[in-house]
Amino acid sequence: MSNELFDVLRKVTTATITTMLLKKGIRRCWMSGAKPLVPGGERLVGPAFTLRFVPVREDLATPESWGNPISTRAAIEAMPGGVIAVADAMGVQTAGIFGDILCARMKRRNVAALVTDGAMRDLSGVLASKLPVWCSGVAAPASVNGLTFVGWQEPIACGGCAIFPGDVIVADDDGAVVIPQALVEFVAHEGAEHELYESWVFTEVEKGVKLPGLYPPNDESKARYAAWRKSRE
Repeated sequence: MSNELFDVLRKVTTATITTMLLKKGIRRCWMSGAKPLVPGGERLVGPAFTLRFVPVREDLATPESWGNPISTRAAIEAMPGGVIAVADAMGVQTAGIFGDILCARMKRRNVAALVTDGAMRDLSGVLASKLPVWCSGVAAPASVNGLTFVGWQEPIACGGCAIFPGDVIVADDDGAVVIPQALVEFVAHEGAEHELYESWVFTEVEKGVKLPGLYPPNDESKARYAAWRKSRE
């Protein structure tokens, strides 16, 4: 995946991305429950590094399991810089999957962000780590109180979406969306054009132009937009 495509996607809102994917028949791309822990940050783009939890198994989900070869700690050490970690926490709200120390380590490894449909713990420490996080809430109990960590870099479900390792994640104040690898170029270029058209629509609306025939455009609006676009070249 080229850095140029990522640069384009940073200028395309998640709302626009959902519309572009809808044109390809994809409706489940916005992860329900994953909200920015700190709104107002920059839009982030990166390849998905997946993490998977399953329901708690009391014989496996113990504090001792944190030292196992398959653990959240080991997964973090396998994360390349620039990825967006996406954790399938099954929407569990009663256990925080990551806390301050793990987030600080992810930040140190240059992980771009963490997205999950679950909860976080150690809120003040997570905020201090400066790792951008999208999650569904905060819970004091540790992950092993409600979940069992079983692996990384495999297909997962997060917030009602299927996420495969290497899919592209875009996250902003509207939440986090997943773009299948095969559609990244389409979404980037079509999304950028859509954003430009909407910027023109805003100028028209401010002039008092009525929405029918403008958004979506009829032939007359398309011609006026084309002329406006040409004047910018």
